[in-house]
Amino acid sequence: MSSETRSSTDVAVENDYDLFAEGYAAVNETSLLNAYYTLPAIVNLAGDVTGRRILDAGCGSGPTSKALRDKGAVVAGFDRSAKMVELARQRLGDDADLRVADISQPLPYPDAAFDDCVAALVLHYLEDWASPLAELRRVLKPGGRLIMAVNHPLLLPLINRKANYFATTKWTDEYDFNGQKATLTYWHRPLHAMTDAFTAAGFRTAVISEPPAAPEARELFPDEMAEFPNGAFLSFVFFVLEAA
Repeated sequence: MSSETRSSTDVAVENDYDLFAEGYAAVNETSLLNAYYTLPAIVNLAGDVTGRRILDAGCGSGPTSKALRDKGAVVAGFDRSAKMVELARQRLGDDADLRVADISQPLPYPDAAFDDCVAALVLHYLEDWASPLAELRRVLKPGGRLIMAVNHPLLLPLINRKANYFATTKWTDEYDFNGQKATLTYWHRPLHAMTDAFTAAGFRTAVISEPPAAPEARELFPDEMAEFPNGAFLSFVFFVLEAA
């Protein structure tokens, strides 16, 4: 990963998934970080979802939506990328409630429409969390859960030892998704800034999780997992938040 950090005054880098949707979706069907780390962690945190109405915020090509639907949830989803929504519809079927929408804007759902929301690897693209968290809180029923994952707050300081852990900092990384080049921009923030934002939006932090990869990851990714004897590594941090 790049060790370069940039200030908030730089020109923003678009996280335009329409440019590399197919490559991103193909790579992450079998990747360690997505298929054998983030997805099982989110599903495990969700627990028994039978009959629960769940909103998949930033649904991408729909793997989390499908996994939760397979466990009995009634799932709706949205993504800013029209191509990602198209791929999700191919996975979930034409009758799936999938929409093109931006999490940083008012969402096209009524108040208290969902039992749970999932936001997996979404909010770390945003400098401002206040509006997105407020919208997710609005569409949740009282007592509903927001299950989310973002870049671990130690990730940037591990990559760039000169980075200020306590500053909210923009940084970029370069990727090759199955031959499709991509530049993604993230916003680092310290853990206390995350939990302060949750509280301000009307959430109670119920769980903070730093899970290991799925058990089968050790056999599928022997070289990568050899560095982590207990299966745990610092990449993302997971939360379960309860709507007050």
